[in-house]
Amino acid sequence: MTVRVPAQGFTAMRATSIVSMTLALSVLSGLGARAETARSASATLATGASAAAMYNLGILYINGQGVKQDFGTAGRWFEKSAAGGDVDAMLNLGSLYYNGQGVKQDYAAAAAWFEKAARAGNAEAMNNLGSLYDAGQGVAQDYAAARSWYEKAAAAGAASAMYNLGLLYTNGQGVGQDYGAAASWFGKAAAGGNVDAMNALGSLHLNGLGVKPDAPAARRWFEKAVAGGNVDAMNNLGSLYLNGQGVKPDDAAARRWFEKAAAAGHAEAMNNLGFLYLNGRGVKQDFDAARRWFEKAAGGAAAAGVPGDIALR
Repeated sequence: MTVRVPAQGFTAMRATSIVSMTLALSVLSGLGARAETARSASATLATGASAAAMYNLGILYINGQGVKQDFGTAGRWFEKSAAGGDVDAMLNLGSLYYNGQGVKQDYAAAAAWFEKAARAGNAEAMNNLGSLYDAGQGVAQDYAAARSWYEKAAAAGAASAMYNLGLLYTNGQGVGQDYGAAASWFGKAAAGGNVDAMNALGSLHLNGLGVKPDAPAARRWFEKAVAGGNVDAMNNLGSLYLNGQGVKPDDAAARRWFEKAAAAGHAEAMNNLGFLYLNGRGVKQDFDAARRWFEKAAGGAAAAGVPGDIALR
């Protein structure tokens, strides 16, 4: 789930708020060994009321392994498994209801399943439930409740929850605005491998929020985020090269980074490319190309601000 929460001078993006929304099943406990179990053997165990085998059957239907992919059937097996106490099945059911996969989209049902998994100790579910309170999806918006669940998830080691706590402190939602605390949480999340937090740390260093202004440090954080596939950081690196912040000004390098981000669908980078073509920076001036990039940016999302205005994401 992506949650966009406006904040003065920033665009807050919770790119990893619902960490299991895409059903990244390689992270689910025991997937590697359990998913390779033969479907027939799993069915036999399921008949014997094995919650683990019911979960395995759900995984097979999610992945289309040995069966036709069928989210509805997967959900039914997860329900049986959840009734037997399997916490990962509860988490997956929350994801299915959140995404409307195999069931009618129902945020309230997603919240209910995430809460069951969270109260059983699942850190991902704690973070997901916090995100629902953050966005007001399926529950009344409640930043204090969001913070509480994020803190529980962070205490259990969820880097995504640490990142989300950083965003709350950045925006002053449910807590007093505190960039120092935000930087601390982003640092913990980045240490846990969260690339969105790396990008956010770059923005804080660039703008001197909660840390000393340090454009070279900003560049290093953006580069780490890019190495992890963060598209916002690609656009941010382009802005650094365009403005000569922490690097020598280099319009051609700016163009290359904007092109990488634009190829991944980043509307602000598309807008920035339009700016380059409009002004002949790093490219031959081309008003028609500028128009095309502006149109792509306008069609992909609301066009971002002036190139070089790096938003905290």
